[in-house]
Parts: sequence; structure tokens; C-alpha cells
Amino acid sequence: MKQKSLFSLIAFVLAVVVYYYVEKNPQQTTGKSNETIETPVANPTKNSSHPAPVQKDAEVDLTDLEIPALIKDHQIIRYSGFTVSYNEKHEQADWVAYELTSEETRGSAKRTDRFVSDPQVQTGSATKDDYKGSGYDRGHLAPAGDMKWSKKAMQESFFFTNMSPQKPAFNRGIWRLLEEQVRDWAKENEAIYVITGSKLEDGLPTIGENKVSVPKYYYKVILDYNGPEVKGIGFIFPNEGSKKPLSTFAVSIDSVEEFVGMDFFHKLPDATEEALESQLDLSQWEL
Repeated sequence: MKQKSLFSLIAFVLAVVVYYYVEKNPQQTTGKSNETIETPVANPTKNSSHPAPVQKDAEVDLTDLEIPALIKDHQIIRYSGFTVSYNEKHEQADWVAYELTSEETRGSAKRTDRFVSDPQVQTGSATKDDYKGSGYDRGHLAPAGDMKWSKKAMQESFFFTNMSPQKPAFNRGIWRLLEEQVRDWAKENEAIYVITGSKLEDGLPTIGENKVSVPKYYYKVILDYNGPEVKGIGFIFPNEGSKKPLSTFAVSIDSVEEFVGMDFFHKLPDATEEALESQLDLSQWEL
């Protein structure tokens, strides 16, 4: 073979090797990765598998089981239907938590749609003027639909301590669908524990004179502790509309805790809490 032809053949082989290397290792050839938004997603391996069932511990004190580990200096407000941890810096709740029973989903109290500031907030809560003309909905954290078992609970759900600025497409779309799904789960499982909030962090945009933070992400975690087998699930959503199914945003409770830096269901025995919060089995929730 002529020397020129041999060099051409070698060059061709090297080109093929480099091409396949680049396809398999794109980040190593550029020296940096493609930047993407860090959004937790469901783990396919956990979704497709069926972890060992977690059994209910009869010795657990269920009082305030839904209340997360408390954050220092944040005001805790107990209403008739839910509890709030109020974050003055962001002018909204870190979380709202409550138990929702099957019987409560069949209540008949009418929506008031009367949004009011909460006189219990020591530093003053957000107001209607903060949201006026902002382009954001006054998004419920504890849904009014979960409080229709009591006229008082319904009225309290319209305090601004229970509101957060949500994009209309999100609040009226997939967020509403999740709220409806949660009520269906309460009916099916007799009672569930619900915790809802947003990721509150420095640098968020704000609205209004009171500088109400606009979260980028919202979460919800649900625990069914009726037994004999118990189960849990979490969700994380960006504050934007979506046509994707709810299962797209499902994650383990551990994932939510890590994402927002909180500790949920800490009153459970350590082994039970670890088993419940580390796994995600969508078939348990028919998603």
C-alpha cells in the first residue's frame, strides 16, 4: 500500500474513533457540561419497582403528625383547619399542614373569596394591594376546597398567610389538578396528612409594597398512615403551567426534604420514617 493511502486510512480510523468518543462522552470533550435548570424528577427505577410494604406502628402518637420540624423564629399559627409556619422575610408561609379526612371532603361550606390580612401575624401579613396588578394569582397553599367542612375553616383559608404568588396558568391548571387528586386520595384512604409550601430562598423576585417573594418552585407531600400498610409521596412543581401528567412531578419525600431543607413526619420511628420517605411507588397512588 502506498504511504499516502496508509496515512489516509489511519486518519479515517482516528476520525471514526473520535466521533464515537464524543457521542459517548460529550461533556469531557468540551470541558464543561450543558447548563440546565436543576429540577427534581421522579426516579424511574423506584417508580417501576415495588419496594417492600411499610407497616403501621401502632405505638406512634398521631397528634400533630403532619407538623414538620419547626424553624427557629418563624411564627406558628394554628387555625381550625390547618397550621401555618409564617416566614416574615418572604411574607408568606414556609408550609401549611393539616390532616384531611374522607368525611371532611364532603363538606358544604361555600367559598368566601374574601381575602384578608391576618391580624394574628405579629409583624403584619401581606395585603390585597401587594397582589393587585402584579399578574400573579393569590394562590392557596391549603386549598379552600379542603376546608369546606367548616364555615370558619373556609374563611381562614383566605387569610394572606395562606397565600403565595402563583402564575395563573399554574394555579388554575396543574396545581388545581393536584389539589383535586389529593381530595380523591383522602376519600380513598379515609384520611391523609398533607404538607404544602414553596422553596423560599434569597434573591427571589418580589411583588407589592410588602415585598412578597415569588417562589420558583412549590411542593406538596402526602402521607397515608391508616395501615396496615402505609405510604407516602411528594411533588415538586415549577411555578408555571404544564400539560404534563402529575406523575411527571412525583418524587420521594426525601427528595422534597433535600430540595427545600426541611424535615417532614419526624415524629415517626426512625426506621419507619426512613423506609416511607426514601421510596417512591406510583402504583400505590394509581398514578
